[in-house]
Amino acid sequence: MTERRERGAEPAEPLDRAGHVDSVDAVDSATEAFVAHRNLLFTVAYEMLGSAADAEDVLQETWLRWVDVDLDTVREQRAYLVRIVTRQALDRLRVLGRRKESYVGPWLPEPLLTAPDVAEDVELAESVSMAMLLVLETLQPIERAVFVLREVFDLDYDEIAEAVGKSPNAVRQLAYRARAHVAARRPRGVASPAETRAALQAFQRAVETGELQSLLDVLAPDVVALSDGGGVRHALLRPVVGIDNVARLLAIGWWKRDAERSVELVQINGGPGLLVRVDGEVDGVVAVRVENGYVTGAYHVRNPEKLSHVERETAVTR
Repeated sequence: MTERRERGAEPAEPLDRAGHVDSVDAVDSATEAFVAHRNLLFTVAYEMLGSAADAEDVLQETWLRWVDVDLDTVREQRAYLVRIVTRQALDRLRVLGRRKESYVGPWLPEPLLTAPDVAEDVELAESVSMAMLLVLETLQPIERAVFVLREVFDLDYDEIAEAVGKSPNAVRQLAYRARAHVAARRPRGVASPAETRAALQAFQRAVETGELQSLLDVLAPDVVALSDGGGVRHALLRPVVGIDNVARLLAIGWWKRDAERSVELVQINGGPGLLVRVDGEVDGVVAVRVENGYVTGAYHVRNPEKLSHVERETAVTR
């Protein structure tokens, strides 16, 4: 009787082993696909949210859903993953919207230290720039998702429709509306990296020497300065508009000689930016919007919670 029972149990052991192997293989395949598309998925989430921390959370949520998918049922893994990350980002956008309502002072996107080669893809560099992310903030969440997927990642309307849960015709209308909205607000006269770099070098000289004239020479009459301290660090509580007001602000504020301050020209969000350190610690990031050779927007991020991605490069791709 014992012998028969042992013999009867023998087939079950290999079956369990095979089932375990299949499960491990499935996870390995899911992991391989996810890793292959991870930088793309991060870029989609970041452009929809303007927050690297929230984009990372969305990727984690996407992975948890992806690992449970039967890959044999997936025709196009890239499209399927983009669909998951888009839906998760849309959910997160609603949470962010409520968070921004109680945010102290202006809200600016979370800056990224990016590789120099990002600037070589002009469309990608523009799409992750601080200036463009601020324009995208003026869209409704569903419009933002459609614009990013269509204009930046060139998904077809059927793919976008599946991702956002709308009909292809509705997506076409949303894309048209979002495109017109962005076109009316995006920077006019695309600035070359050299023009942006020259403007930031003027900021850098002003910080290092206290000499403002070279900076004033590159500020547009209607320049807008925004700073984001998140209620944690000293920052502007509202936008400062106009060259006279911005000049006054710069003269009395940013470079007081109360600490050892250094300014480094780096690649921020696909273009030149300034990384500011005080006593060796990261204190903030400055990015600018340049139109027709003049600075029309200056963005100073000081909120410590938004500075975790400026000391190591973050990969963004299309």
